[in-house]
Amino acid sequence: MKNRWLIAASAVGIHISIGSVYAWSVFNTPMEMAYGWSKNQVALTFSLAIFFLGLSAAIMGHFVEKHGPRKSGLVAGTFWGVGMLGAGLATSMENMYMLWATYGVLGGIGLGVGYITPVSTLVKWFPDRRGLATGLAIMGFGFGAMIGGPIFNQIIQNISIPATFFIMGAVYMVLMYASALYLERPPEGWMPDGMKADIASGKRKKVEDLTQQTANEAVKTGPFYGLWVMMFINISCGIAVIYSASPLAQESIGLSPTEAATIVGMMALFNGLGRIGWASFSDIIGRGNTYMTFFLIQIVAFYLLPNISSVLMFQVVLYLILTCYGGGFATLPAFIGDLFGTKQLGAIHGYVLTAWAAAGLTGPQIAAYVRTVTGSYTMTLYIFAGVFVVALAVSLMMKAYIKRAQAAKDNNLGQVGQAGAAA
Repeated sequence: MKNRWLIAASAVGIHISIGSVYAWSVFNTPMEMAYGWSKNQVALTFSLAIFFLGLSAAIMGHFVEKHGPRKSGLVAGTFWGVGMLGAGLATSMENMYMLWATYGVLGGIGLGVGYITPVSTLVKWFPDRRGLATGLAIMGFGFGAMIGGPIFNQIIQNISIPATFFIMGAVYMVLMYASALYLERPPEGWMPDGMKADIASGKRKKVEDLTQQTANEAVKTGPFYGLWVMMFINISCGIAVIYSASPLAQESIGLSPTEAATIVGMMALFNGLGRIGWASFSDIIGRGNTYMTFFLIQIVAFYLLPNISSVLMFQVVLYLILTCYGGGFATLPAFIGDLFGTKQLGAIHGYVLTAWAAAGLTGPQIAAYVRTVTGSYTMTLYIFAGVFVVALAVSLMMKAYIKRAQAAKDNNLGQVGQAGAAA
């Protein structure tokens, strides 16, 4: 029997590797200066990677469930590694189209497969701490940029842009291969000894999932679309804040570009901390209550942010938003397991992540458009505060559904028990 904490560490290894995609901004200015490419051309590389992340997560979810985490992890490592190495070749040849095809398309496919690969496995290894387990892995994705960004920058400055892709592509490929080779599903119905003892002694009641559905069954239900809408709103607004954080800090509280850049750099830390913190907390208060908390906090935070003049309070509110942004990603897999079971959790997770692909295009575009029309980000933040009211309403409907479904399930179990006793 493998050690479940080493399984979790392997998941973190994969997510730290692919999470480095969020450090793409390190390449922006050096590429523009070295190759004469425009900002839009360089930015399209990142956009393509995120788009294919969402697309491949949706398409390859069934592959992950069918072939297991080890093979899926190796596939992810191959696509991400080849994408990075290909980007090294593309930049050495100064071929922008090759860069889009390698890092954007191939790398993006590796991102999507790698993102969902360990999640359903972790949920099965941690039936007692679903939120903590998935939070650990997806925290790695949040911290990937914090670790990768400075390393990328050092290699770019001391060697070259192509060398950065070659070196880090090889490092990430090896790390992802090593991590994938340790991943394995537990036996059906496996529980840790402590959980078994607690259930046997009556300390803990085993909580069954509401249903056990396939991905194709789940997408025909209302709760699936409730999750999709909540994630789309949370991601769209969060990405818009990430996109506009630096100019917003300069406009709202008068920071210099350097000071604003420092605040932006700290955002990755709170993004990562929010993933492990909120996901773990969801094990205590429940997944539905956690999402309701996200939206209540952000309604207030987005409304207050443009009116804050204190540097300290601006950072507190901004970082709080980032914890909710990261927490939404990390709590999602456990929520999917609660609602639809672990039968095809990876595939369902992939379908819900299409909200990420859509939000990646929507959030920054809305922020940029409103900024152009109004001359500031104030109205953008007010709009997002209003949108979070919609997300809160959806979360309330989700909670009501869960309550009804659980009551119906308990009633059915009671009837079955009575029939068995009568027989």
